[in-house]
Amino acid sequence: MLTTQTASPKKMLNPRVAYGEELLALAAKNSRIVALDADLCKSTMTVLMQDKSPDNFVEMGIAEQNMASTAAGLALAGMIPFINSFAVFVTGRCYDQIRQAICLPRLNVKVMGSSAGLSDFGDGSTHQSVEDMSLMRSIPNMTVLSPCDALEVRKAVRAMVEYDGPDYLRVSRNDMPTLTEESTPFSIGNLLRLAEGDDVAILATGVMAAEALEARALLEAMQISARVVNVSTLKPLSTEAVLEQVAGVKCVVTAEEHSVIGGLGSAVASALRRNRIPIDFVGIQDSFGISAMSHRELLVHYGLTAQAIANAAKDLLWSVTGRSAELTSPKAA
Repeated sequence: MLTTQTASPKKMLNPRVAYGEELLALAAKNSRIVALDADLCKSTMTVLMQDKSPDNFVEMGIAEQNMASTAAGLALAGMIPFINSFAVFVTGRCYDQIRQAICLPRLNVKVMGSSAGLSDFGDGSTHQSVEDMSLMRSIPNMTVLSPCDALEVRKAVRAMVEYDGPDYLRVSRNDMPTLTEESTPFSIGNLLRLAEGDDVAILATGVMAAEALEARALLEAMQISARVVNVSTLKPLSTEAVLEQVAGVKCVVTAEEHSVIGGLGSAVASALRRNRIPIDFVGIQDSFGISAMSHRELLVHYGLTAQAIANAAKDLLWSVTGRSAELTSPKAA
């Protein structure tokens, strides 16, 4: 399904807060919803459930494997459990339990990866998830969601409650610009066109959607028309949906705050594998994270910026069209 959104970036909202508030609101209407946390409730914002709906909250301590196994049991009993921790821990420490106890029997367990990507900038590589989407995409029966703003986070949580099966939700730690509207439709598997363009399609996910919109403006100054598509569902990602969004362009660039191995770029390339559309990836180049003074500092360090996206799009487009790649413009940050 093709959906177009023409709104421009607006105020900054925190996706973690949006998640906690939405989960609490849904639990007030559905007693089957229960949040399990691994000693990080103040960061994942399930502290709202702990404080205001304690009957729907279980503190598991620093025991992610037990949390996942307990959630599997709750799902078998008819509950809708959400397990919560930092993305790097909830996908890594209990990978075996998610695979064997949740996804293999296709149980209705929701996995929330908070402080995803490089957004936990101060704690460094041990707390930064650069491979979480790859891990979750590779497990059969798992759905993978990566919203572009706080409003999409709320809609994703609602969709997860309605969906019968395992889901992974990737949520950034920091405030994000609002790119969508309250009225913007959301459904699992849907792609959202944020801006029109004819030369190159930029498919972005999570925090990189805002960078892609800024890259579009930079490309416009180069007389390049860029289409921007928000990919909030990395799995399932249908070939038909991708082809619909890239129809008519000369090339495709993907942008993600994640390793280029196994994430959005890999998913889009797989969808386009039978179609000869040139593609390039903007993402983390097979590297762990590092500590920094700000999230922005890390985005610049790893080349996850609007300028880097614009340069990748320009270079790929000009290689396809045979135009000279010489251009007087700022270098990639």
